[in-house]
Amino acid sequence: MSEATSDAKTDDGALVLFSGGQDSTTCLAWALARFPRVETLGFDYGQRHRVELDCRAGLRAGIGRIDPAWGLRLGQDHTLSLDALGAVSETALTRETEIGFEAGGLPNTFVPGRNLVFLTFAAALAYRRGLRHLVGGMCETDFSGYPDCRDDTIKALQVALNLGMDRRFVLHTPLMWIDKAQTWRLAEDLGGRPLVDLIVEDSHTCYRGERGARHAWGYGCGTCPACDLRAKGFSRFVAESA
Repeated sequence: MSEATSDAKTDDGALVLFSGGQDSTTCLAWALARFPRVETLGFDYGQRHRVELDCRAGLRAGIGRIDPAWGLRLGQDHTLSLDALGAVSETALTRETEIGFEAGGLPNTFVPGRNLVFLTFAAALAYRRGLRHLVGGMCETDFSGYPDCRDDTIKALQVALNLGMDRRFVLHTPLMWIDKAQTWRLAEDLGGRPLVDLIVEDSHTCYRGERGARHAWGYGCGTCPACDLRAKGFSRFVAESA
């Protein structure tokens, strides 16, 4: 297995890119099961689903209650404002426009450079905090075709960050090669039904930022690509668990 997705336990600390969504919450549990000190980082870039940031505190508190050891390992939370990213992005995640596809075939929810910027700022923070491992929920299996979610992109960025900062960061993407049903399964394997229930009830994935309707899989509009992917994955997870 490549260094970017290694499962090996270490004595080093980790920084999790923690948006408040299903994937990042699963990644947080994954990191807490492996590293003795885990900090979290969220980004405010003017996203229309900014409500996800409001979910983070409840998720952190809930995940600490699921496993006392996780609570002890869970360190400081950080939030960075990246207004400039939203300002240069004419996308359906940063503007009130209809969700669809661009002429080139990419969804118009793609925010160019987002994960590149996120991981670069995360590495800068990890440099200052003395954290070696960066954990993100990028996935090339069940995803919308975003080029900055690809394994090759993450591996290339790991090389660039290590060269540019003269540090040996390791970028972990535990969801890279699993689909959404397997992501739900991973959450159950890590934290049992309490973690699955926490993700259903308190995380946010909907691109439109809607939290009015409660579905079996959680809150959201139920029709945007993020809700559709989450719902279908949850349905497969439940069916395979029966």
